[in-house]
Amino acid sequence: MKYINQTFIILFFLIGVMITLSVGCQFDKIDLVGGSVDTTDTIVIDTTDTTTMSDCDPNVVYFQRDVLPIIASSCAKSGCHDVITHEEGIVLDNFTNIIKTGKIKGGNLNSGDFYKVIIETKASKRMPPPPNAALTAEQIAIVKKWIEQGAKELTCNEGSICDDSNVTYSKTVAPILAKSCNGCHNPNFISGGVILSTYSGASAIAANGMLAGTISHAVGFKPMPKAGAKLSSCNIKLINKWISDGAPNN
Repeated sequence: MKYINQTFIILFFLIGVMITLSVGCQFDKIDLVGGSVDTTDTIVIDTTDTTTMSDCDPNVVYFQRDVLPIIASSCAKSGCHDVITHEEGIVLDNFTNIIKTGKIKGGNLNSGDFYKVIIETKASKRMPPPPNAALTAEQIAIVKKWIEQGAKELTCNEGSICDDSNVTYSKTVAPILAKSCNGCHNPNFISGGVILSTYSGASAIAANGMLAGTISHAVGFKPMPKAGAKLSSCNIKLINKWISDGAPNN
């Protein structure tokens, strides 16, 4: 009887080994996504990044291109809502802080006070406060549309729409400076002693190379805009084209 029991034990052990080996072989041939693969072949993974950014849609407001320059220039500056000052605990220097501390909810213009204060007509209650200039009707419309479209952090490829064939100061350069720079560089807030809200001020630093150096973040120049993201490659291209043309007052 003892001999028979030992025989059965050995037999069960051998059967267990065979089952284990069988399952192991099956696992060798199972792909993680559910299909079978031939393990004798070498698997080559293509690490080439094929991700491309979508071209800009004229009907969409993009945070990096359209919204951040306005808020960074007019609100996220020293004495207001930059990281250091953070008046009333509000910091408006990047997407996360703008949404969180500005209490902005996509699709809801009445969430928090952000939209309410930029459209306020009473000087003592509006933002930016005097002597800073109020946001223009065009800037307010951009912020309004951005919130209505969901207040998302969208970016786009401007390359396909960046036309520098007819660059002028009045229609090309001045609007870029107004959106991204004038909030800190105007007669009422002359940061660094530079005024960019007038042609004479803009052309002066264009002539000495400071404008091109700062917006391109070149070595030896203080990167601008100070509180916001670097100007888009298209805007830099347009300003540099104006400079290379002699910075005319056209």
